[in-house]
Amino acid sequence: MSRPIGSAAELERRRIRATEAVLAGESPEAVARVYGVNRSSVYRWLRLAKKADGLVAKPHYGPATRLSPMQFERLEKLLLKGAKAHGWATDLWTCARVAALIHRHFGVSFHHDHVGRILHERLDWSSQKPRRKARERNEEEIATWKRESFPRIAQAARDRHAHLVFLDESGYMLTPTVRRTWAPKGSGAILNCWDRRDRLSAISCLTVSPKAGRLNLYFRVLPHNIKGPDVVDFLRELKKALGNPFTVVWDRGAVHDKSGDVQKFLAEHPEILTEKFPAYAPELNPDELVWNWTKYGRLANLAADNTDILGEEVIDELISLKQHPELLASFVRKTELPLAA
Repeated sequence: MSRPIGSAAELERRRIRATEAVLAGESPEAVARVYGVNRSSVYRWLRLAKKADGLVAKPHYGPATRLSPMQFERLEKLLLKGAKAHGWATDLWTCARVAALIHRHFGVSFHHDHVGRILHERLDWSSQKPRRKARERNEEEIATWKRESFPRIAQAARDRHAHLVFLDESGYMLTPTVRRTWAPKGSGAILNCWDRRDRLSAISCLTVSPKAGRLNLYFRVLPHNIKGPDVVDFLRELKKALGNPFTVVWDRGAVHDKSGDVQKFLAEHPEILTEKFPAYAPELNPDELVWNWTKYGRLANLAADNTDILGEEVIDELISLKQHPELLASFVRKTELPLAA
C-alpha cells in the first residue's frame, strides 16, 4: 500500500488512534483495514508506543539549500544592480534570468519555477509591475519644490483665506483598461469590447478649505478634448461654488500656460492665483489619483456599449468619490505634501 497522505501532525494522530484502537480490543488486522495500512505498520506502531514520544511526528527539513547564506547575500547584491548591469537589454528580472545569473556566478542550476520560491522565501522579494518614470525628470528640482516651494504656496493661500485647488485633466477610452480577473483554469478570460478610439474627457479638482482643511471634489465630463474655454468654464463654476479666493496648482500643460482664453480669464480675476507643479511629477498631484482610482480601479474591465453609458459610469464613480472624503484624504497623504500649518 502507498504511504497515507497528510501532514506530519495528521499522520501522528492516525498512529495514536490506531494503537489506542488495538489496545481497546480491536484486532490489528481490522485496524489496518480501517486506516489503509499494512498490518505490519500497526505492529510497528504498537512497538513504538511503548517508547517515550515513539509516535510523535518527526520534522522533515527537506533537502539542504544549494546556496549558503553568504551566497544568498551576494545574490541579492547582484540582483540590486539591475538586469542591464549583467548584460540584458532591459532591467526586467524574470525567473529564467535569475536562474542564469545564479548559474553564472555560483555554478548552481535551478529550474526557473523554483527560482520564484527562492526570491520570495529567501530574499523576501515579490513579483511587481514597474511604474514608469520619465527620464526628463529633475529629481533635485522636484525635491526642492516639495520641501520649499509648496509650503510657501500653502502658507500664502492660508494667509489670504483662500482654498487650495489641485486641478488636472484626463480621458476615458471606450476601449477599457484591462486588469487581471479570476476565471476557471485554462479557460482564457475574454473581455468583449469595442476596439474604437471613442473617448470622453474629464476635468476635476480636489480642494482644501483654508481654515478647517476640509476636502472636496469638483468635476466635469465632456464629449470632446478639453480646450481653453472648457477650463475657463470650469474655473468660473468653481469660483461660484467656493465663494472664496483660491490658488490653483496644476501642471505645465499647454491648455493652462498657452491658452489665451485661460490667461484672459485669470487676468480678469486676480483673486484666482495659479502655481505650477514641477515637470514630469504627476505623483505630487492628489487629483491624479482621482483618475487612477476610477480608471484603473473602479472602472477597470468596463466594456461599455457606447460613450453615453461610459459617461454615466464615470459620473457615478466621481459622485461616489466626492461623498467619501476619507478617500480624498488618502490621495493627499499619498503625495506626502506638507499641508499642515
